[in-house]
Amino acid sequence: MAKNRRDFIKISALSAAGVIFGGSYLRAVSSDKSLKNGKPLYEVPEKLLRTPTYCEVCFWKCAGWVYKTEKGAIKKIIGNDIDPACNGRLCPRGTGGVGMYNDEDRLKTPLIRTEERGKQTFREATWDEAFDYIASKLKKIKKEHGAECTALFTHGSGGKYFGKLLKAFGSYNIAAPSYAQCRGPREVGFIATFGDGLNSPEPMDMRDAKCLVLIGSHLGENMHNGQVQEMSDAIDKGASIITVDPRLSTVAAKSKYWLPIKPATDLALLLAWMHVIIYEGWYDKEYIEKYAVGFEELKEHVKPFTPEWAYGITTLKPDLIRKSAKEMANAAPSVILHPGRHVTWYGDDTQRERAIAILNALLGSWGRRGGFYRPEKAKLAKLKLPAFPKPARTWREAMGGKFELADLALANGVCDATIPSPRMDCHIKAWIVNGTNLIKTLPERQKTIEAIQSLDLLVVVDTMPMEITGWADVVLPECTYLERYDDIRVSQGREPTIALRMPAVAPKYNTKSAWWMASQLAKRLELDAWFPYETQEEELDYLLKKMGTSLEEMQRIGVKRWERAYDDIYFAPNEEVEFNTNSGKIELYSTALEEAGFDPMPKYTAHEEPAEGFYRLIYGRAPMHTFSRTANNPNLVDLMDENNVWINPKVAKEWGLKTGQYIWLENQDGIVSEFPIKVRVTERIRWDSVYMVHGFGHSNKKLSRAHGRGASDSELITRVHVDPIMGGTGMRGNFVTFRTENKKKA
Repeated sequence: MAKNRRDFIKISALSAAGVIFGGSYLRAVSSDKSLKNGKPLYEVPEKLLRTPTYCEVCFWKCAGWVYKTEKGAIKKIIGNDIDPACNGRLCPRGTGGVGMYNDEDRLKTPLIRTEERGKQTFREATWDEAFDYIASKLKKIKKEHGAECTALFTHGSGGKYFGKLLKAFGSYNIAAPSYAQCRGPREVGFIATFGDGLNSPEPMDMRDAKCLVLIGSHLGENMHNGQVQEMSDAIDKGASIITVDPRLSTVAAKSKYWLPIKPATDLALLLAWMHVIIYEGWYDKEYIEKYAVGFEELKEHVKPFTPEWAYGITTLKPDLIRKSAKEMANAAPSVILHPGRHVTWYGDDTQRERAIAILNALLGSWGRRGGFYRPEKAKLAKLKLPAFPKPARTWREAMGGKFELADLALANGVCDATIPSPRMDCHIKAWIVNGTNLIKTLPERQKTIEAIQSLDLLVVVDTMPMEITGWADVVLPECTYLERYDDIRVSQGREPTIALRMPAVAPKYNTKSAWWMASQLAKRLELDAWFPYETQEEELDYLLKKMGTSLEEMQRIGVKRWERAYDDIYFAPNEEVEFNTNSGKIELYSTALEEAGFDPMPKYTAHEEPAEGFYRLIYGRAPMHTFSRTANNPNLVDLMDENNVWINPKVAKEWGLKTGQYIWLENQDGIVSEFPIKVRVTERIRWDSVYMVHGFGHSNKKLSRAHGRGASDSELITRVHVDPIMGGTGMRGNFVTFRTENKKKA
């Protein structure tokens, strides 16, 4: 167990600055708190000016300050001390934002395709040419097929503006891959249990938790900044960590209990924990009696799921299952079974998340200190806009009545609705793709390409020449987040908070902001009424004044916090609470799932096993990279320029593989990785699995640092297990074997 947070993860002002500047610039690093006897510890050679921002490198969106010289050169980014998302400390990704701005491989001007899709053949165009091309295509599609035959895929701040444009045009087909490919099952599972989803950041009182349970959640490698800091604080105060993972991750190495579970058997462990906690009487009886329904049904349901039963499935010894359950019970209600974020694994993911929610309920952690608190969020003012037209149909028509419990559009559903089918009288004809590299984001790459080839128009908005830009008809170069305003960041948390992003410098090259692009397209589509302001500054100032502040104030302070309206962050003693479920109670037996035709309580189903000579493919994150978006970042490449594949020594010996050797991976469907990957032989992975970091193996040659570096897990994910409840794409049912030669080129 870690003794202090410095043993767990080392993020300091100096180490973060080293990412940006290297050793020669360390003398320039200082913060307002870096003082001794009232004088700076480090001399700053030039007067630095600062502007507020919030990070766009990952969804956490930490607020910070961009420092620049009087000549306008960006020097560094540091966290904003009053932002609860980061507490003044940025992770390596956040400090690496300068590299995004300086990357000479950036998209520089609008591009229009000159040959068939898939070939990187474009001509440079003016913004007027690009907008006229897009507008004419969209008008034609609307006339011939209907406005609803258009869709938006988005990941990032610009999605709000393109989303408003699409709704004004007449389509609600707006999908964020982060829902169906990442967090959707946990939202549906927790809503079915507590009547509320989790959203982001998740309202977990980690700093006061006495026990934290992580199930396939790689905190410390997946840099959810605020959570990593709070976990470190909890560790300092003596909290115990229980990690369930087939890999000895960074956090597993610092845990009191590491449960190296057989992959795809997590639900069996969760049911066994329920059995122990209920039949040993370790659950919170008063809490369950007051707030929950369905306990007797659950008790009978889990009766056969003993630790001995789970041992034969999970390979975890019964004594370890009981001891870890007791550890949770001893800490209750200040215990958190972390719901995770990327939870689309095996196709039964909503039920697995239901089991996690039920365990949190049994231990009384929902609404309690050290468990899950009631978040509060500032109310963002609304612009005075006309009502959006109601579309005649949506992506749901392509689903044949499935996935009604999905509360957001499914990216894979929109993709399916694009491929021509005799079941539909219309399929989607145009995509706008904003800030998401769909070729690496969506599983079943060939299906994505089939859908793209069915389009009449594909518009890609991005800062970098990703794989998806090679398939575009029009490429619109977005300036980086350091060069633009964006919408006000409104984050849920212990108290209401907002943050401002403003340009630190003028956009490089011929790049523009998403707000400007959407408003210019709106004019050409005669949708001006939904974009009533001439400048984004005017729009932001209007919204901020409605919230009791102003653009001028936010430019000075960056982050604004309000006190909670009521002291209700936790349930008060004997408080009567009505949950937003059918019963008004926490539902251990879900009536909503039962009404929809699904099991009201989680059940374990065995998943397929790898064939002889194949190993389950597990993927994850690295602390310095986000998805595939940062693999070319000049500052972050220095920290990690390629991924490697973790292989157990027993397996490596059987195959004659050695650390540092390059191999190709081949999956169960005969797909071979385009590029080789370096072997890492380690005891930290089970013998039946291999592990690799996601986001490498880029095929776009215009990415000078990332092209061909490492292998792509995305291209090996050709088998998808769709969650029948909400449509999430389970991607961990893929297996790989090893090739010491690339047989495709042999």
